[in-house]
Amino acid sequence: MSFPCHRPGQVAGLLQLLLLTLASGQEQSATFPKAFLLLTPPWSTTFKGEEVTLTCKDHHSLAQGYISWYYNGDFLKKGPETIQINKSGRYSCKTQRSSLSDPVHVEFLSDWLILQASHPVFEGDDVDLRCRGKKEKDINEKIYYRNNKVIRRDYNSEVVRLHSVSRDNSKYHCTTSRESFWIRREEISKPLKIQVQELFPHPVLRVSSSQPIEGSPVSLKCETWLPPLRSHIQLQFRFFREDKVLGSGWIDSPEFQILTMWNEDSGSYWCQAKAVTPNIIKKSLRSRIHVQRIPVSDVNLEIQSPGGQLIEGKDLVLICSVAKGTGTVTFSWHREGTERRLGRKVQRALSAELQIATVRGQDAGRYYCSADNLYGPILSKRIRVTLRSPVSRPVLTVRAPGARAVVGDVVELRCEAQSGSPPILYRFYHEDVTLGSSSAPSGGGVSFNLSLTTEHSGNYSCEANNSLGAQRSEAVPLRVTVPVSRPVLTFNPARAQVVVGDLLELRCEAQRGSPPILYWFYHEDVILGSTSAPFGGGASFNLSLTTDHSGNYSCGADNGLGVQRSYMVTLNLTGLSTNKVIHITVGIVGWLLSMLGLAATASLVSHFRTQRKSGGLRATGTPSYSPKEHREPSRSGPSNTDPHRPIHSEPAALMELQPVYSNVSPGHDNLVYSQIWSSHHTKENPAPSPKTHQKDEEPAIIYSEVKKAHPDDHEGQAHEDAAENYENLPCAPLALDR
Repeated sequence: MSFPCHRPGQVAGLLQLLLLTLASGQEQSATFPKAFLLLTPPWSTTFKGEEVTLTCKDHHSLAQGYISWYYNGDFLKKGPETIQINKSGRYSCKTQRSSLSDPVHVEFLSDWLILQASHPVFEGDDVDLRCRGKKEKDINEKIYYRNNKVIRRDYNSEVVRLHSVSRDNSKYHCTTSRESFWIRREEISKPLKIQVQELFPHPVLRVSSSQPIEGSPVSLKCETWLPPLRSHIQLQFRFFREDKVLGSGWIDSPEFQILTMWNEDSGSYWCQAKAVTPNIIKKSLRSRIHVQRIPVSDVNLEIQSPGGQLIEGKDLVLICSVAKGTGTVTFSWHREGTERRLGRKVQRALSAELQIATVRGQDAGRYYCSADNLYGPILSKRIRVTLRSPVSRPVLTVRAPGARAVVGDVVELRCEAQSGSPPILYRFYHEDVTLGSSSAPSGGGVSFNLSLTTEHSGNYSCEANNSLGAQRSEAVPLRVTVPVSRPVLTFNPARAQVVVGDLLELRCEAQRGSPPILYWFYHEDVILGSTSAPFGGGASFNLSLTTDHSGNYSCGADNGLGVQRSYMVTLNLTGLSTNKVIHITVGIVGWLLSMLGLAATASLVSHFRTQRKSGGLRATGTPSYSPKEHREPSRSGPSNTDPHRPIHSEPAALMELQPVYSNVSPGHDNLVYSQIWSSHHTKENPAPSPKTHQKDEEPAIIYSEVKKAHPDDHEGQAHEDAAENYENLPCAPLALDR
């Protein structure tokens, strides 16, 4: 074989022409997506005598017009999208809206054993291999090979799956053994090359402008496509200038926007396309971009603020940009009404920004910027900047008609934020429960009127909000004072009549009223005393009763909002109490015994003096009474008769009985004896009585037994009343000398 001889220049020219032709062919093939073929059944190898159905598809759901069919690279015919074949060869097709499909090699074999591969298969797909014999029942074991190396032994499975195949030159075959007339024979299939189609073609870079003006944007688009059967696979893209990655790297979009192109951005651009799963990367050819320079134009001022609102106290960012322009650009920022510029920057960019820190109310106004690249400054449009300020913490004030808030009063709740952009919405709270709300469209404060009841005591607060954040006031306590109601006066003990000496409790209580409450107690409008209830409720006043305490009683209650007087309650006293009678009786007995002793002593002294003068005593009597083992001490008195005088009985009308008492303790703890007798005092009558002399009578002496209750008596044993524990005892007559 001989080759023609060419000069080096001619060879270089041929190579360049070949590259241009290939590039043109690739761009042409990229004009329309490829058509693709489907097989039914989906095996590229089958036994001779069987038929296979071919279906031609493109990216559209419905085929239009006739399909061009090709056999071994030659035009076969135009027909419908489906044809049936039974002849080995390479088949391809083309629709009116697609380019030529990849060829599919279909084989019809007469071998006893064949190896089948599923179709279609794309890069990174899993493929099914099926080792098939004419008589499957005679097959014992199937062995699969790749490049003459065993990859699987199988007994029962119909297919064997290979994962993530690629477009390589690997060859596959299978073997099996079978019984034929009691002879074991080994069968070998024809080698098979799996037809792996492109998952997607090499991308083509599309440029919006190959000669953009400096400062203008450029769009790059990396075009490729997936077959409809694999449209679910995700593709990512990456763009390059020379060998430098543009942007952040891999992106999901096939388009990349360069906002501003500078002169130094001129160069070669290309892109890559990658299937995420499986990992298949393909790149495009390079495209040249040349950037041209022009003067600046279309200067624009933008305001950057978080949330779209310019808030007082935050930073203000002013962005000045130009749509076109080249070289070094001088940017400056201005506010109307001020001669001094706010800032100035010189840089080689189509935009620049100025940050004004912590803007205040005086920073509001109309702003503009200018840009100059030695052709003269170009001004932007004016933009009005208005500031909004968050509300400050509001102050809540409570205004009552008087010094204290009283039930029934109407109080005013006033809430006001000292600063903040209107409109401001105010809300009023009682213990975190919303009472109501009111708006201040022009700023300032608002009021809320509240008619007080007993439930309105507690903490109050308010909230101010102008959509830039809510502020809550401090809690203000409000104590609603309730006037006292008419008090009720009760006695304890609460019986109909009480007696002198009892201890009586006067209880005064108002059913409602804010503490502290001062209670006054009255007897016939005379103040008995007062007491305070610091925490509300009632109060008591104890009174030891005397005979002067009968009458009408009342009480008053006051908590600083006016005195309320109770109704009158009448108290009736009925005399001495039993305990008082006993105490008084004992006191009187003691006094009488003392006086009796003095009288007896004086009488004895007088009697002895008389006897000395008359010659002695005529008779002496000593009355005594000894209950049980103890005896009463003897008593004697002088004789009231004169031997020289006749005895006359005194008139009954002039006789006056004087009781004399004495207590006798016989030594028993449970008995006390009282000795009571009467003395007859005779008053001298100047005229002799006409009545006859009565028989002399002895003074009457009565002993009474008083039973005392023992402190150890059982609780269930009935105690006898002290007023009923007297027992009269008989006494012996006393012989008194007269």
